[in-house]
Amino acid sequence: MKVKIVNKSKHQLPEYATSLSAGMDLRANIIKPIILKPFERVLVPTGLFIELPQGYEAQIRPRSGLAYKAGITVLNSPGTIDADYRGEIKVILINLSQQNFVINNGERICQMVVAPHSTVEWDAVESLEDSVRGDGGFGHTGKH
Repeated sequence: MKVKIVNKSKHQLPEYATSLSAGMDLRANIIKPIILKPFERVLVPTGLFIELPQGYEAQIRPRSGLAYKAGITVLNSPGTIDADYRGEIKVILINLSQQNFVINNGERICQMVVAPHSTVEWDAVESLEDSVRGDGGFGHTGKH
């Protein structure tokens, strides 16, 4: 699938690390390093603008290595980019560690997955069909 992209960053276009990767790493496009203190959040620009086809979205997800090694994650995970959004992709990062973290220009800060989605048309009814689960939720099976 071809997706239009405008790259106003100083970096290469996002790419898949392997032929079977679902996500592409996005990079910080910043003038000077950002020091992200413990439990602080910041909006990091990428310099990227995309035009997705109708019926698709882009999800912004944490990078597992960054989350595990440094405690840095995407706050509104997954962030959603709708097909009609034309603004710059910016990423809300939060530092869940107890140490400062420095975000440098070009740092891989998240991954983006482009995926199809459905558009729901509601069918308002008075009742729903029974199921085995019923209305059980939040730990109703007693299993850990």
